[in-house]
Amino acid sequence: MQQKRLFSSRASLVLIWCHVITALEVPLDLPQPPTITRQSPKNYIVDPRENIVIQCEAKGKPQPSFTWTRNGTHFDTEKDPLVTMKLNSGTLEINIMNGGKAESYEGEYQCTAKNDRGTAVSNVIVIRQSRSPLWTKEKIEPILIQQGMPLVLPCKPPRGLPPPLIFWMDNYFQRLPQNGRVSQGLNGDLYFSNVQPQDTRDFYICYARFNLTQTIHQKQPISLKVLTMDAMNESIAANLTETDFYGDSPVDSRPPTLLTPSGQTSNKTVLKDEVLLLECIAEGLPTPEIRWNKEGAELPSNRVFYENFNKTLRIIGVSEEDSGKYRCSAQNSRGSIHHVIKVIVKAAPYWITKPENLVLSPGDDGTLICRTHGNPAPSITWLINGVAIELAPNDPSRVVDGDTVIFTKVHERASAVFQCNASNIYGYVLANAFVNVLAERPRILSSEKVYQVIANRPALLHCKSFGSPVPNIEWFKGVQSSILHGSDYVFHYNGTLEVPVAQKDSSGTYTCIARNKLGTDQKIIQLEVKDPTMIISQPEYRVVQRYGSASFECKFKHDPTLLAEVMWLKNNSELPMDERYTFEKERLTIKNITENDKGMYTCVANTTLDSASASAELSVVEPTQPPPVKTDRPDPPTDLELTDRLGTSLQLSWVPGDDNNSPITEFIIECEDAIHEPGVWHVFSKVSGTQATATLTLSPYVNYSFRVIAVNEIGRSDHSESSESYMTKSAEPYTNPSGIKGIGTEPDNLVITWKPMKGFDANGPGLQYKVSWRQKDADEDWTSVIVANVSKYIVSGTPTFVPYEIKVQALNDLGYAPEAAVVIGHSGEDLPMVAPSNVEVDVINTTLAKVRWESVPLTSIRGHLQGYRVYYWKALNKTNRNRRHIEKWMLPFAGNRTHGMLPGLQPNTNYFLNVRVVNGKGEGPSSKDKYFETPEGVPSVAFLHIAHRTPDSLTLSWSPPVHPNGVLTQYTLKYQSINATHELSPPVEITIPANETSYILKNLVQNTRYKFYFNAHTAVGPGSQSTQEAITAMDEAMASRQVDIATQGWFIGLMCAVALLILVLLIVCFIRRNKGGKYPVKEKEDAHADPEIQPMKEDDGTFGEYSDAEDHKPLKKGSRTPSDRTVKKEDSDDSLVDYGEGVNGQFNEDGSFIGQYSGKKEKEPVEGNESSEAPSPVNAMNSFV
Repeated sequence: MQQKRLFSSRASLVLIWCHVITALEVPLDLPQPPTITRQSPKNYIVDPRENIVIQCEAKGKPQPSFTWTRNGTHFDTEKDPLVTMKLNSGTLEINIMNGGKAESYEGEYQCTAKNDRGTAVSNVIVIRQSRSPLWTKEKIEPILIQQGMPLVLPCKPPRGLPPPLIFWMDNYFQRLPQNGRVSQGLNGDLYFSNVQPQDTRDFYICYARFNLTQTIHQKQPISLKVLTMDAMNESIAANLTETDFYGDSPVDSRPPTLLTPSGQTSNKTVLKDEVLLLECIAEGLPTPEIRWNKEGAELPSNRVFYENFNKTLRIIGVSEEDSGKYRCSAQNSRGSIHHVIKVIVKAAPYWITKPENLVLSPGDDGTLICRTHGNPAPSITWLINGVAIELAPNDPSRVVDGDTVIFTKVHERASAVFQCNASNIYGYVLANAFVNVLAERPRILSSEKVYQVIANRPALLHCKSFGSPVPNIEWFKGVQSSILHGSDYVFHYNGTLEVPVAQKDSSGTYTCIARNKLGTDQKIIQLEVKDPTMIISQPEYRVVQRYGSASFECKFKHDPTLLAEVMWLKNNSELPMDERYTFEKERLTIKNITENDKGMYTCVANTTLDSASASAELSVVEPTQPPPVKTDRPDPPTDLELTDRLGTSLQLSWVPGDDNNSPITEFIIECEDAIHEPGVWHVFSKVSGTQATATLTLSPYVNYSFRVIAVNEIGRSDHSESSESYMTKSAEPYTNPSGIKGIGTEPDNLVITWKPMKGFDANGPGLQYKVSWRQKDADEDWTSVIVANVSKYIVSGTPTFVPYEIKVQALNDLGYAPEAAVVIGHSGEDLPMVAPSNVEVDVINTTLAKVRWESVPLTSIRGHLQGYRVYYWKALNKTNRNRRHIEKWMLPFAGNRTHGMLPGLQPNTNYFLNVRVVNGKGEGPSSKDKYFETPEGVPSVAFLHIAHRTPDSLTLSWSPPVHPNGVLTQYTLKYQSINATHELSPPVEITIPANETSYILKNLVQNTRYKFYFNAHTAVGPGSQSTQEAITAMDEAMASRQVDIATQGWFIGLMCAVALLILVLLIVCFIRRNKGGKYPVKEKEDAHADPEIQPMKEDDGTFGEYSDAEDHKPLKKGSRTPSDRTVKKEDSDDSLVDYGEGVNGQFNEDGSFIGQYSGKKEKEPVEGNESSEAPSPVNAMNSFV
């Protein structure tokens, strides 16, 4: 059908639509039969793990109702609890996830959409469950084959739905390498044209991947071993016969033979529009090459692909012309072989003319055409509302003539949906087309009112309409001023008006009118013709050294009524995100260029209607090595000149000095005011280093002089010579002073202060200030005074602490500044008049109390409330009654508080306190003193000392706690002995009266270490614990014997010999270790530890006295405490688990250990001869050091 038509110059535009309109759309508000808008594919394979959704959507008026058939019979969806149908839709959802089985719902489904104007049907949708079966179990024998022989490893994948994707891998899940010699066939088998030693491997595994269910299955691995005659062992060859080998005797070379397909010819049938796959795989030695051709014709170059190392020929989009004979040839140095495949192209039915919806008015004529093609030729069947047309009621207005239904003078009740089904052995096509009999006046459906187009391009003005009978379309230029005609326009059958070459004079108003016998409709459309976008300055070719920079400039012009933007491309792709690219208006700059930056750069200027582009290439070359360059600060600018003097602005220009091989980055402009601050230079402005001029905005009444400083990476230049002076005219002030405050210094004054304005802001001579004030919320007039250029004014005789409204306005000889802003201030403060009342104290614990009071009235504060202060002190008693000065403490509480906490009190102490309110002037009167007491607490540490030692007793002394925090009731002393193996005895506890300061412990063991734990008690409980250690004295006879032995010459000589022997052993060990040898003595020493040597690993064996309150824990077994009161980790690896109850040992509240030691956990000797550590002479001597 002709797409457009030119009318003669005399013909007016009267556009008549045909009755058959492609893709006719009836407005949804008009009655119409159902139209299927969405349906599932004919062959629908579903995942058994997911719900099945069978789509069927339709439109119509009235809203269609939906029903389904399954396997040709009615499918009652309401009786199946697992099947639901969406509201206002025919789409079914079968809930497999809640216990349903997909295989139970396999079958053929067809959807019917029905309303009172007809019935539409969907395609027959075949539902099948996806299947991914496993390989059958089989025993695969290892393959033994001689080098050079052909081989096919069978895969034979299971038949899945849809068919699986096949691939071969090894046991490491790596794909097996394939090439011209080894490749996979279309059937999944792995073909070897000739095997080689490198093909030997234990695992050839064929995998099948089922994409729909996302599962992968594998075949049993195949083991392959390739034997070479040279490598065969004679004993193996003697035990093998020729039949034990896979294949015949090897040869050095052989001509090709085909592994697939077999024979000299074969046939292949393929359907139109599908993919044709032809395969030839040959064996031979050397590996044959495959070539393809078609007898009597050329292969379609745009649709043919050679795959699998030329072994597979793929042709896409098959048509009838692809029928014929295809020849594959396999050739190597020994010969060739060929195979001819006869390809037959069949075709499932396809559309030549598909029936379209038909809208007729009563009494009109029309036709439905259903024209198809296929091979073999399809048979055509007509249905009406889903029923064979032969079985439908007879209607004299319609006649079926093969593939055409003819309608003559249709009546109003002739609306229906016709189905055309064309089928052959390869498939079918089904189309629904309704006949809708309507009487409807025209309506224009197009919504656009304004069309914009670029000049010299076509303009399409759409006027889509609907009506029954079909409306005629007329176009007018202007508001029906003249009917369009002539060769300047093209009138399309769908109502669109085309202006082939739009010009500026084509702009204007166009009117589209749709007419039929029932009425008219019209629409006014505006056409705007815009100027085209043009590149007026194109980017230029650039050659840039690596690490340099390049700039591309792209200037363009466009219609001023359109928005435009510039976009840059590199090699026709968007520029990557890189900070080296900078965009400035119409310029692209690339910095620090590398090899990756070379390419074609395109500037694209886009508007909403068109675009223009221009390109330039960037080439990158290696940088040349320049001679070393000496850099320095720039020279100062010269030749300063003032131009364009416009009162309060001018242009300053200068000549830049030499940059001394370091580019100038910026210029600093400084100015001097000879009137207000002569000799003082201020920074006025900064500009880019690429500028040599600057437009300066000036202040009135300033005598300006300027100078310029250049800056580069090295530093600043000296300043230039000063420019000529320029005096600006005077003007009234533009601003008022800042920092206005109103604060009284006395109860009867108000001090108003402000920050004086600088000379630059005065704008003229005679700068003064108008100071105004009035009491806030007092309905008073402003009181004003004009003062000189000062910074404060004092107002006297004011009430105490009253808010005032204040403003300070600048003025000079030419007038006033704008009205000043109002600031709130206060007259002076006075001391508060009232004390807080109802003071109460709640004692929280021995050291903390809470104070409560009632706040004073705000009117009595007479100033800014700062907060409250609590003063507290100890009450006089016997200990401090004679003091002349009583120490008091003060705790402040900011804001309007009514309570506060007093920490850090002493237990068992009497206190007084009072509360005062504070403002900016000071404190008010104090409240009445309030008495309170803190309860008794636990005492502080009572330090224990060793006063005297004898072999069987120790005298202990102490001083009472510095802070008893109550009445002392008793002392508690615990002690434990520490034996030679550092074990602690069970503790012994003694209670001592509170009035004692010493105690003698008797019946102790001589020369034995004891550890003591000492507490003072009040009625509340024990205080902090102090610890101490001491050793009873040694018997004088034993001491003299040990001293005598230690001073004997033979003993000293023996000790020196031992020391010399140890030194020699150490030297030998060091030498052997440096030579890389092993020294087994160390292992033996570790295995048989000498108990006499073990104590020597400690610091000095001395026992210090301990009174540190932090030392609450008893000594661990097997450890010594060094003199610095720390226990080194290497000195003992034992823990409390080694004693008594292990981890269940008991501790006091303060953490001291009170568990009993037990002999059950004594350590066993390492290797037999473990000493009980009787005191050696050395140890005995050390104990007295």
